[in-house]
Amino acid sequence: MTSSPTASHNNAAPHTDREFVMRFTSTPRGARLARLLVGERLDAWGIPYRSPAHDTLSLITGELSANAVQHGHVPGRDFRVRLTVTAEVIRIEVTDTRTERRPVGTRRPTTPPPDSETGRGLLLVEHLATRWGVTPRFGAPGKTVWAEL
Repeated sequence: MTSSPTASHNNAAPHTDREFVMRFTSTPRGARLARLLVGERLDAWGIPYRSPAHDTLSLITGELSANAVQHGHVPGRDFRVRLTVTAEVIRIEVTDTRTERRPVGTRRPTTPPPDSETGRGLLLVEHLATRWGVTPRFGAPGKTVWAEL
């Protein structure tokens, strides 16, 4: 599934045919659970395990959730995952409550030094997603990092 040409100029979420929304604890376990539950939901919606779309969305979910835990964590606050599927696009959104430390969604993420063990998550997202970006969290402090296929 790919985004339509008109959708590529609009950062608003598309009309959804299917939606899954859940909050997770801002811990590595919460990030892992988010990835697993998104994978289960995709399979239930007919995007089977081991298909390219399933594997790609599961990986993107894992990266964005890990980033929310590592960079968007505010003590006592959860992060939220929203998965939507339409005939044209699959969209994953991960929202945290931290306003600062916002990635730049319109510029290529910087490559970390070769000996670094972190810093490649958004490079993977950029490579795998049809498009991705960052928007302010609506109605509260924070941000949403989203990606589409």
